[in-house]
Amino acid sequence: MLGDHIGDTEGQETGRRVLDAGDGHVTVEVSFRGSGSYFGIEVQGIGTYESELRPDGSLYGEGQGVDMTADGQSVTWHGAGVGHFTENGGTSFRGSLFFSTTAPQLERLNGVAGLFEFDTDAEGKSTGKLYEWK
Repeated sequence: MLGDHIGDTEGQETGRRVLDAGDGHVTVEVSFRGSGSYFGIEVQGIGTYESELRPDGSLYGEGQGVDMTADGQSVTWHGAGVGHFTENGGTSFRGSLFFSTTAPQLERLNGVAGLFEFDTDAEGKSTGKLYEWK
């Protein structure tokens, strides 16, 4: 069941490279930086994900990152999702994230399965929404 709204993100792609392009199989790595919040706590972060173009045109991706609070506390995340290219030249992904932190104000994230909506435009700008899966 979809639970509480955890937070929102905005970001910008900072790099992209092809990891594999053999026999019609394409895997691309994307790095990004962004800002957002978890349960009202503001964070700044970086992340990297790999996207594989599947034979049917869909995308499968896995990634990881770290977000930091203003006072230097951190939360790490790992995730996976499926997506597709959009008409405007961007991508749209849906998937899940899993968190780890020792930050007292973010410890609620430990043990949470987060469901995300993550969309990018052709210029690499991204927006995301994150919900708790109960």
